[in-house]
Amino acid sequence: DELPYLQIASFANNRIKDTSGINHPRLASLNLKGNEIEEITGLDPLKLSNLHTLELRSNSLKSTAGLYLPKLKNLYLAQNSISRVEGLEDLTQLTTLHLRDNMLENLDGFSDSLKSLQYLNLRGNAVSHFQEVAKLQKLPMLRALVLLDNPCSDEGDYRLEVLVLLPRLERLDKDFFEEDERLDAEDIRQRRREEELELEREEREKELELELEGEEIPEPIE
Repeated sequence: DELPYLQIASFANNRIKDTSGINHPRLASLNLKGNEIEEITGLDPLKLSNLHTLELRSNSLKSTAGLYLPKLKNLYLAQNSISRVEGLEDLTQLTTLHLRDNMLENLDGFSDSLKSLQYLNLRGNAVSHFQEVAKLQKLPMLRALVLLDNPCSDEGDYRLEVLVLLPRLERLDKDFFEEDERLDAEDIRQRRREEELELEREEREKELELELEGEEIPEPIE
């Protein structure tokens, strides 16, 4: 029996070890937090075609792989052991993603296919470098980001640096960006752009000089 009318299901705080066997066509919200799940498997998008909220907090996941649920809007993966973001390409309608208190050092795995993602919680991970934050530029709709309790959040110009990299962001952690922060970020962004253009111009000039030197024909010896 597939329980054809089941819309909300909670199997929280049990000893469930995998996600297979859940086949309810009208299921909209599934709660599996507080179990012993190490890997996401068997969630069939054809049999879970209406699932929009999936709660998997406090399990033993090491990766985000295994999610092929194009209707999913809210995904809660906090308090696992996730060190890799991967396999999220099919979540084109996802708007909210919680990855708090995991083990992420890099932010590979985010792609522009996450075109609806607006809120991303990465609090309590191990992101040290702003170059990782720059990888979130691929998320066109991202408006709220939580990065507290990552090593990068201890940097002196933390808020400003994040806004330089992610100009569409409206809120970082608990606070919305002020207009003066936006102006400062735009100034820095413009200056860096000009510096990059100057470096490119200097490199082109050096390449041209080398080409010209290579074309010089030595004079014949009389």
